Amino acid sequence: MEEGFSYKGKTLLSRVDPAGKAERLADTVPVIDKTLYLCPSPLYGYGLERLLSRLGQSPNSAVLCIEPEPELYDISREHFSEKLKHNRQLGLTNICDAAGLCAFIRKEWGSRVFRRVHVLRLNGGWQLFPDLNNLADTLQREIALDWGNAMTLAKLGRRYIRNAIRNLPLIPKHPPVDALSFDAEPVLTLGAGPSLDSALDALESRFGESCHEQKTRPFRIVCVDTCLPALRERGIRPDLAIILESQHWNLDDFTGLSGWDVPAAFDLSALPRSAVVLAGGLYLFFTPWTQLNIFKRLGAVGLLPTNLPPLGSVGLSAAAISMRLTQGVVITAGIDFSFSMDAYHARSTPGHLARLRRQNRFTGLLNAGAAFGQSVFRAVSKTGSRVFSNPVMRNYRDLFEKQFAGSSPRLFDIAGSGLPLGVKTLSMEEAFSLLTDSGQAINKENSASKRPGAEKLRCFTDEEIDRLLVLRGMLTGEVPMDYNSLANLIDECDYLWAHFPDYAASSRRPDKAELEAGSQTVVSFLNRIRVEIDPFLKLWYN
Repeated sequence: MEEGFSYKGKTLLSRVDPAGKAERLADTVPVIDKTLYLCPSPLYGYGLERLLSRLGQSPNSAVLCIEPEPELYDISREHFSEKLKHNRQLGLTNICDAAGLCAFIRKEWGSRVFRRVHVLRLNGGWQLFPDLNNLADTLQREIALDWGNAMTLAKLGRRYIRNAIRNLPLIPKHPPVDALSFDAEPVLTLGAGPSLDSALDALESRFGESCHEQKTRPFRIVCVDTCLPALRERGIRPDLAIILESQHWNLDDFTGLSGWDVPAAFDLSALPRSAVVLAGGLYLFFTPWTQLNIFKRLGAVGLLPTNLPPLGSVGLSAAAISMRLTQGVVITAGIDFSFSMDAYHARSTPGHLARLRRQNRFTGLLNAGAAFGQSVFRAVSKTGSRVFSNPVMRNYRDLFEKQFAGSSPRLFDIAGSGLPLGVKTLSMEEAFSLLTDSGQAINKENSASKRPGAEKLRCFTDEEIDRLLVLRGMLTGEVPMDYNSLANLIDECDYLWAHFPDYAASSRRPDKAELEAGSQTVVSFLNRIRVEIDPFLKLWYN
């Protein structure tokens, strides 16, 4: 079938040789491996077979056809050739929102397959997509995020799971964060960005000494751990500090704070040493940094604390926890995702103090290296002022908006030098008015929240040790090889290899047939697993 086609007043196919024109356009498309080609409104599929034949030499590329119009979607489903319908490098969907498309792409082709997005215009169907470029940009950012997550997992995945194993003994001793409740009290959630200073100045000016202690102020304060030195400097004791960081430089946040009576919400994969600095009590939560079978086993026996989505930023986690702890409003301040030439963090935070210590005749307080870095760009703050940001900060800002905007009418932000977060921004006066509209002032632990016993943890630990011993025995020849059992043990002990760079953020691993064939790649994979086993056994034994 070759004919012109118009829809909703727009000519989508020319009346003159539409198939030939589409094929000639397909011949001009640059063929690049690991590319997702985005084809809006494919209609009869003209030009797709020609393009796919060219993509045969790029097996990691694919064409995604999008058609949200029901009538046009039916046309494509009916008129696509059998060759198109059965081509693994082609996908057709009527999903047009970015989140749904990302899920579709991962289901069809997996994660970390593509590196870039290229928009195809083989006919006039692109006219039905006014936000086509924005959609392509969003998909490109999601692809970059997948690769960024994989790089993070390769770099920190081993540390995350080692910290989590070392922190497991905390579970019988401390309640989950859901056991804590602020009822309907308003919560002020603080990040450590530069705008925190003006927010705290205004807070002290408005509330005076009453804002310093939990019992005298009409609202709760939840802060990220980096804020603690700045709050201590002002004599403000928060109701809860959020501890998420897994690396040792996190201890800088607690310098001089040992024994301070501040409760902390502590992530299971955070640096174990950070759990014992503050003296106000510990509440546990867990953010699954990737999908691991050990998490399923921990959950099945009731050993996982409160589960939070992996948001990557302690500021986002603080907002998420605040929303869980209160039924009242949550107002954020200092969650900026931006900086200026002379302010990267709030005053008295570790980064600011380090800058002061380095100041001399040759090194001033201005952070020109950060402001003029290669990936830094100018942005506009909530107040309209010019600030600096970078791709990592922007991704966190976008994630904040995705996570909270629209679905969280109780969440607000205070005007300041930070980037807009996608939630309603309040003036200082409006924010303070909501903070004084106090709800029921109760700080309690939920008695219905039961902590698992130490015996349950001991049984779980023994089972994990047994798995590792059998797996080690098979790899060393001390236990007879059973490839079915070997494949199962590799899956069950996936925390041993999930951080390998060639497997990070992916469920791929050699299947039973590959294990039996024993190729060089498989032998390398098994040797690396063998190296990981003894250090993890030592962790479990301790």
